[in-house]
Amino acid sequence: MPVKVSVIVPVYNPGIYIEDCISSLRRQSLPPEEYEAIFVDDGSTDGTSARLDRLAAEDPRMRVIHQENSGWSGKPRNVGIAAARGEFVMFVDNDDYLGDEALERMYAYGVAHGADVVVGKMAGKNRSVPVELFRRSHPRATVENAPLIDSLTPHKMFRRAFLDEIGLRFPEGRRRLEDHVFVTEAYLRAANVSVLSDYVCYYHIGRPDASNAGFQRFDPVGYFGNLREALDVVERYTEPGPVRDRLFRRWLRVEMVERLRARRLLGLPDDYRRELFGEIHKVVVERFGPGVAAGLQPTQQVVASLTAADRYDDVVALAEWEAGVVPTATPTSVEWEGDALRLGFTAEYVSGGAPMTFPADAERVPLTDTPKNLDEAVAWIGTETVARFGQATADLLLRERASSAQYFQPVEFTRESVAVDGGERVRLVLRATATVDPGTLPADGAWDALVRLKLGGWTRECRLGPAPRATRPEPCAGVRAGRAVLPYWTEPHGNLSLDVGVKGRRLGLGRVRRPDVSVSGARLRAGIPLHAADGTPVRLRFTSAGRTLYAPGALTTGPRRPGSLLEATLPSGLPRGVWRVALCLDPEAAEPRFDGLPFALRAGRGGVLVVQVPRPGAVEKLLRRARRVLGVARTRVAPLIKRRR
Repeated sequence: MPVKVSVIVPVYNPGIYIEDCISSLRRQSLPPEEYEAIFVDDGSTDGTSARLDRLAAEDPRMRVIHQENSGWSGKPRNVGIAAARGEFVMFVDNDDYLGDEALERMYAYGVAHGADVVVGKMAGKNRSVPVELFRRSHPRATVENAPLIDSLTPHKMFRRAFLDEIGLRFPEGRRRLEDHVFVTEAYLRAANVSVLSDYVCYYHIGRPDASNAGFQRFDPVGYFGNLREALDVVERYTEPGPVRDRLFRRWLRVEMVERLRARRLLGLPDDYRRELFGEIHKVVVERFGPGVAAGLQPTQQVVASLTAADRYDDVVALAEWEAGVVPTATPTSVEWEGDALRLGFTAEYVSGGAPMTFPADAERVPLTDTPKNLDEAVAWIGTETVARFGQATADLLLRERASSAQYFQPVEFTRESVAVDGGERVRLVLRATATVDPGTLPADGAWDALVRLKLGGWTRECRLGPAPRATRPEPCAGVRAGRAVLPYWTEPHGNLSLDVGVKGRRLGLGRVRRPDVSVSGARLRAGIPLHAADGTPVRLRFTSAGRTLYAPGALTTGPRRPGSLLEATLPSGLPRGVWRVALCLDPEAAEPRFDGLPFALRAGRGGVLVVQVPRPGAVEKLLRRARRVLGVARTRVAPLIKRRR
């Protein structure tokens, strides 16, 4: 059967960090005969070469090519392309890994839409990845209708015939930004580019020791020399005008202006940041016309203007001011509504720990002259922020703590100018409500709520919180698609997170008390602290003296909020005895999980009574633990005694 995808992995001294990459390649859902992985060992000296040889010997999908060290990733990737047999090639770094269904999904999506390039959703762990590009899927994306240019790393799928047809290969040798040159040309010459955003395909990992190649401090002269080659590609395949300016703006914004802002600049030694500033100044003056910087956010425009004017000290002063500007998002409500969780919050920027204020009346004035000093720069940024307030947005994202995968949630918001200082100045506040359907979250575990606030000169993220203890809402867990979801506040910071698939005590069933439960005839009713849509099916388990019985039940809207009413018909002819009761929220599960309820049923001649099962006290807990320990000891000692006999 033809190979659909060849995964090319350049390898150089990854040590243990290659294991996640290998494991993810072995777990791919694409049939084994339909893909291959080609590891190109670029002269590793840490024992990885032998590790890869053992891998190839035991798994026919894995191939290894050894070569002398070439200095960077360009040549290993080109060697991999030459050796590839797949219809598509996919580039993966040796310290990153793929989602289990990545190859299958990306290949199918690319074939369905006739794509030469397929960009899969990325998640960044300890490193940044594009956000806006993956807000939704784009079956037919271009540099004009989608923010493709935000993603220039090579971790994509490319049709091999397309690369051969246009003769596209990576620049080789000891250099930087070879991926920018390669990916930019692919975008501009592809018949179609498809962006798949409904599944995390690629996990971009920052090592704990920050030893990834991309994290190392670079030589500014060489770096920006290589950057000019990417700009050359844009000039080769576009005409002067708005499209070229928009593409150039990506390098001005990401590779230059953002390096000269706030803490990112201030954290560098003065001699190094002066050298960095000098090289950026040269590129800005040489390559960018006025239309490039004009499309930036206000603060970015000021940095670009000061850089073009070669005013290093003023750039540093602006960075010191901007370092105190941070977003804040305050929760106002957390409520279940039907199948969804509704999260209310306000968001704004603060400076020096206090809400930022801006002039009450402002008209938009283009930045035609470089500000004379810091005060003039800050004043223009403030005026421009007010004038652009109608474009301000607030998004809520849920980020899985384990993998850093994040997903946009639907948000409704209003913009509000709050007068201060007698009406001469205003706070710019966004009031928002996000709707979270837990059934759409792809995995159990902890999910953190983040707010992405775009206002004037800043687009930044922060946690949703903290919520003051005195006014902090305390919602119960909810049930959706057979999974229990608990909104909770982190300690000690008080930020909002979700525990998806919550079990055990955190589920809150221990709060059920005797007055909440009743039995009438064969009908059991119990008010429980779980939100559920009317008619949510559940299953009950009754156990007594080694006997087990089951009965179906349902959760309906209860008489009290928050919570639900559990209703079930008892098993016919419930035998005499005390029956412990447990609840399963997913009765269709192959291996259903039951959580115990803190009450029992006593069946006798007089009918069925409800009895409270008290929580174990400290002494009882110690006795239980001792019995468990003794039981384990007996299990281990008994075979030894038999042997001695």
